[in-house]
Amino acid sequence: MSSSASPYLVRVHDLIRRPGESRELELAFPAPARLGEALIAVEEGSTVEIEGRLDSIHEGVLVAARARATAVGECGRCLGPVKKTIDVDVTDLFAYPSEEEFDFHIHEEQIDLEELVRDAIVLALPFQPVCRFDCPGLDPETGARLEDHPELTPREALDPRWGALAGFQAESDEPSEGGAATR
Repeated sequence: MSSSASPYLVRVHDLIRRPGESRELELAFPAPARLGEALIAVEEGSTVEIEGRLDSIHEGVLVAARARATAVGECGRCLGPVKKTIDVDVTDLFAYPSEEEFDFHIHEEQIDLEELVRDAIVLALPFQPVCRFDCPGLDPETGARLEDHPELTPREALDPRWGALAGFQAESDEPSEGGAATR
């Protein structure tokens, strides 16, 4: 996709080199690419909304905005569907070309919000999404969703390497009649 077709591009010709000037920012567009990986992501074509403010300052244009999108995926415990609204704040300076090092720059009277918004949304995605905080997950033996089968009760998984100690009974640490603890 060429940069001129990017929905993340915002023209700022009216703010360039006019410190103190500002304007509102409102964008809504289908995500041109998938945002995220693994279990949950904002799918390509899902709506991305950006609302905020553009302020002209001496060094460039300051962006302070909120980005919203809906991520879909699967629960990390039961593999059921998950839908989560991602709502993140983004703030950064788009600097005029100069000798100083900045993360973002103004190019041809435009700023490109893609990297700023994409990074914020992806970092806000849960690493292990769950359909609800107390999701019981899957039965380790049958693979059935425990929520769909309440008759199944999860058994405690014992590591077979500890099997030899299963019948071990520790001796009491309480003092015996002679006054010394038995060991």
